[in-house]
Amino acid sequence: MEVVEFFINVLTVLILYGPAYLANTGAMLFGKWIPDVTGIRKITIDQGRNWHDGHRILGDGKSWNGLLGGSFVSALLMLISHTIWEGRTFEKSKPFVDPLAMANETDWFWLTNDSFAALILGFLLGLACLIGDSAGSFFKRRRGLKREGDISSKAPILDTIPFAISIFLFAFILFPNQTFTQEELVLPIIILLVLTPIIHRLTNILGYRLGLKDVPY
Repeated sequence: MEVVEFFINVLTVLILYGPAYLANTGAMLFGKWIPDVTGIRKITIDQGRNWHDGHRILGDGKSWNGLLGGSFVSALLMLISHTIWEGRTFEKSKPFVDPLAMANETDWFWLTNDSFAALILGFLLGLACLIGDSAGSFFKRRRGLKREGDISSKAPILDTIPFAISIFLFAFILFPNQTFTQEELVLPIIILLVLTPIIHRLTNILGYRLGLKDVPY
């Protein structure tokens, strides 16, 4: 029974943090697909500048469109999660738990009502994901690793672990004592970190097949 409970907790973590993880998919949508289809200008974060090592700071794949759009997608998904599972507590309803089950009007992010609180929570965790992803891209390029056509950069750890760590770090710093930062979920979070490269790979394959990415990685 303890083994079953543990895996339920892992699934609970995946569902609770799912909106933030999907910020990467949202970034692909707003940073590539929408500009390609509509002709809207994509504004790269590094503005084409190189670091002192001669390599791009972040590259064309990191844009303000993707950063803000992906964070917005995370916010919207968090609101949907709250709406669907409103009132479902960690103790009684795992793995489908309301991300705001332990939040109330005394929390700093509860500015007007529960819906707005869910949007803020989702936006900030999505932003954390994309900041971590950009950090991984920065360090990849310092090592001279970049994507070339259909050839992978061969840096699966730097493609995945930084954004996952960033999400969990932001969560525990900005949103302590909330449902998704329960002590019981710490070990499942570590397990999810290990699984993140696999999840990220599957998500990128989906994005590639949907035409949101040029390459499936």
